[in-house]
Amino acid sequence: MAIDVGETVERSEESGDPFGGLDGRRALRGVVGVAAFVGLWFAVSLVQPSYVLPSPVAVAATFFEEATSGGMATALGNSILHWIPGAVVGTAAGVATGIALAWSPLLDDVTAPVVRVLRPVPPLALIGFAIAWLGINHAGAAFIIAVGAFWINFYATYGGVEGVSEDLLDVARSLGVQGDVEQIRAVVIPAALPEISTGIRTGIGRCWMLVVASEIFGVPGIGRRILRASNNLQVDVVITYILVLSLLFLIVDVSFRAVQRRVLAWR
Repeated sequence: MAIDVGETVERSEESGDPFGGLDGRRALRGVVGVAAFVGLWFAVSLVQPSYVLPSPVAVAATFFEEATSGGMATALGNSILHWIPGAVVGTAAGVATGIALAWSPLLDDVTAPVVRVLRPVPPLALIGFAIAWLGINHAGAAFIIAVGAFWINFYATYGGVEGVSEDLLDVARSLGVQGDVEQIRAVVIPAALPEISTGIRTGIGRCWMLVVASEIFGVPGIGRRILRASNNLQVDVVITYILVLSLLFLIVDVSFRAVQRRVLAWR
């Protein structure tokens, strides 16, 4: 059944509901699902050694220890230092390139062979370039994250701009909207905004995944903490930092979703 987001937002604003019309029944089902998962995890951990699967209680104790020792804050701060610039640069470059190539057939034809050659290259394959060009530091890790964000946003934006109705553009021209820049600003970007925002949201999640990969070559952060703990069979530490990544992703995704819902309320 289709959901009128704009109406939902309007209702939530009128009622003062800060959760945007959160369905209590569905939230309760989610809580039950989490409780069932933790219960299953606990049951399985009873028949496994701690280096294979520690119990939820052991992981909670490790989580508390890492949080109070300052180690978690340090690792998190280091990861954010390359996650933010990587995500911002990759997203901006992907959206801008997607708009330019989808709007201009000339640019699209000229760059199509290069795009098809570079697209299959995974960000991890570029670690050597990141070290050679930028060094083993936050800039090198941000480069890996930016590459991952770029392609998701590029294709989402390209598809959105390519799908803008020609009838809509004709109407805009008849109303005096002339010139490429003016048409892109006034018609194309607003019409393609749902696809662009979906790409940005997907890219944000992909960037969190790439945080671990981008720290393989020695850059400090959550990823390196996970890798070191894995090498020492500290599974409780590994799960602790996986949970940290999941919580961060959840916070960012919910925040972006709230902004997206308001920006696209006109749909």
